[in-house]
Amino acid sequence: MKTLRFITAGNVDDGKSTLIGRLLYDSDSIHTDQLGILNTLKKREDLDIDLSLITDGLRAEREQGITIDVAYKYFSTKKRKFIIADAPGHEQYTRNMITGASNSDVIILLVDARKGITTQTKRHASIGSLMGIKKAILAINKIDLVAYSEEVFYTIKMQFESIKKSLDFDEIMYVPLSALNGDNIVSKSGKTSWYNGAPLLEILENLQITEFINKESRFQVQWVIRPKDTDYHDYRGFAGTILSGSYAVGDKVKILPGHFETIITKIEKNQQSIDLSIAGDNVVLHFNDSIDIGRGDTIVKIDDLPYSSNQINTWVSWLDHEPLQLGKVYNLQHRFKNVRVKVEKINRKWNFNDWEFSKAHKIGLNDIAQISIRTNQPLFFDAFKKNSKTGNAILIDETNFNTVGALMFLEN
Repeated sequence: MKTLRFITAGNVDDGKSTLIGRLLYDSDSIHTDQLGILNTLKKREDLDIDLSLITDGLRAEREQGITIDVAYKYFSTKKRKFIIADAPGHEQYTRNMITGASNSDVIILLVDARKGITTQTKRHASIGSLMGIKKAILAINKIDLVAYSEEVFYTIKMQFESIKKSLDFDEIMYVPLSALNGDNIVSKSGKTSWYNGAPLLEILENLQITEFINKESRFQVQWVIRPKDTDYHDYRGFAGTILSGSYAVGDKVKILPGHFETIITKIEKNQQSIDLSIAGDNVVLHFNDSIDIGRGDTIVKIDDLPYSSNQINTWVSWLDHEPLQLGKVYNLQHRFKNVRVKVEKINRKWNFNDWEFSKAHKIGLNDIAQISIRTNQPLFFDAFKKNSKTGNAILIDETNFNTVGALMFLEN
């Protein structure tokens, strides 16, 4: 089963790090040396193991009692491998959460059972939805502190149900749990006999996620291979990753931006010839015709073309301390394709606190907005919601080379 990437998000002190620590601890995924240190602390201080220390690796974080960066952890069970991103809870670290959410299949939204849905819950839910995550788990944590109340659980569930129409999740699951005590994390808790669902880990183990093989076929050239060795003087291959869909020997394809049409004559993977390549494969493609193809060129099937435009509407998450400047030239990097771009207009900004759009003339750190950009040459892309692999890009400041914005293209 495919590796599952998920992100945890919630308010400060909602228990994100403790939840991850519990998943790692109860699934026997903690390194022996790390477990030894935790046990030593337990004996010395006569306290239970502080599971949050497993993910809060930075000293400054522990001193402040918060998580200030995205911590990635890896673990596996007999059924599946997992990659976890533990995102910050503070509003000023929104950009960190976007980093973690950009490659996640699922978002776990932690809610304190005593507090219910908060503005920050809405913020994190909307960011997860915006970043293309289709599945969400509302983990109602600290259920032990409300006496394992069924009424509290369903009240919070209904609170979230009332706002889910504003989000773009395909599936939302609700779990009552106690990360500290382990209720409904790895196994069902007898203290929530009214809960008919599965424990959190079982949900994660069996969750079906989007397979990019079922999407439109997209390949962008990362490297042109032309060996200097005279024994391979006729060799010319184009290396890269199959971003989505599939390619087979004999497929008719179009090379963009030149709009040349040709046929795939050979596919190599791990220096072996194969007949079919699918999303995620690192391959070298060979074509029937000698065509001028360079790094960043896009190869698609002739009956499945992407958008082509130099006028693009897009979401932007602003990542830099310096605000966005209208009319300034930035470098847009779309995987291996680079173009120069100007931001022509700020269309609207997302106001998390009021849960609505507002007019804006300035975009600063952690803001999310819809903008219009113009590139100096046509770009070939898909809408982010249709294909996140080819629907995103980054903006780079040409003066200092800082990555200043993350883009999610809209329907053109």
